[in-house]
Amino acid sequence: MRLGILTSGGDCPGLNAVIRGAVLQGTRAYDDEFVGFKDGWRGVMERDHVPLDWRAVRGLNRRGGTVLGTSRTNPFAAGTDDPTVYSVLTDAGVDALIAIGGEGTLSVAAELQRGGVNVIGVPKTIDNDLSATDYSFGFDTAVEVATEAIDRIQTSGEAHHRCMVVEVMGRNAGWIALHAGLASSAHAILIPEVKVSVKQICTWMESTRDRGRTPLAVVAEGFSLDTMDTPHHRHGLDTFGRPRLGGIGDVLASLIEENTGIETRATTLGYIQRGAVPTAFDRVLATRVGMAAVRSAHEGNWGTMVAIHGTGLVNVPLDDAVTELKTVPTSRYEEVLTLLG
Repeated sequence: MRLGILTSGGDCPGLNAVIRGAVLQGTRAYDDEFVGFKDGWRGVMERDHVPLDWRAVRGLNRRGGTVLGTSRTNPFAAGTDDPTVYSVLTDAGVDALIAIGGEGTLSVAAELQRGGVNVIGVPKTIDNDLSATDYSFGFDTAVEVATEAIDRIQTSGEAHHRCMVVEVMGRNAGWIALHAGLASSAHAILIPEVKVSVKQICTWMESTRDRGRTPLAVVAEGFSLDTMDTPHHRHGLDTFGRPRLGGIGDVLASLIEENTGIETRATTLGYIQRGAVPTAFDRVLATRVGMAAVRSAHEGNWGTMVAIHGTGLVNVPLDDAVTELKTVPTSRYEEVLTLLG
């Protein structure tokens, strides 16, 4: 079988481990051939692809980023009836495509499946927000990196007696903020799923200061105050029409300082959460998922995504994977409320 493989959307620790696992499984167990499309769907649209064999994937499991490159190109920007993707895959002799990506990428993959392309999806999102899988590789690394960074930032805050606000990734789901905030003993954890007032945030910060502690707030980029209709964004839209979020940490820092008198600084961690060397957990998970994607192709499980349920790997329909986001349940947030302030 000749399999195409691509990584699309935001980069993520573990992508290279998926590529390595898939290529080694396919070439050794099934004598498959692999075609790697460069820079996600852009490589498909521009017919830019390279052969992949065992030599091309040596040592990849411990490298961050993706050797194939990625982009946020939408191949159906001109409409779902655009035949370019289909013709390129046919001309490249691809029997099936392994699409590694998040919500946007897998939505495109589902459309291709409906158009007659054999597709296997692999979930990729550091936000851990795909409802069909318990975990996605990259999340563990992002939380680990964020926690270490927050620990470093907090020591600076303690030295200057400042309140520190740390903004982490999380467009629609606050899993990174929740986990990193808990791990770093944050005094406020602010996530997209729960709107909180400035008054409540300031109460948490003042309570912390009054106990002689240095206040720390961890906020997801998609968080909205109770007075906001939409998350704060100032960078326009991406190719899928979604706002490029960022900057809520700066907004909160100004409000906290204005309302409490506590000198406050904000730090946005941004891409540092994506570019790290993957943790051992993510290396193992990503390798297993890559291998499972190839097995799924040979079992004919087209139009499905490899998902993690517990410690096992299963196939779920692509449409189920992108229909609903996995957000933080109210009960999970309520668990941490007694720890705040």
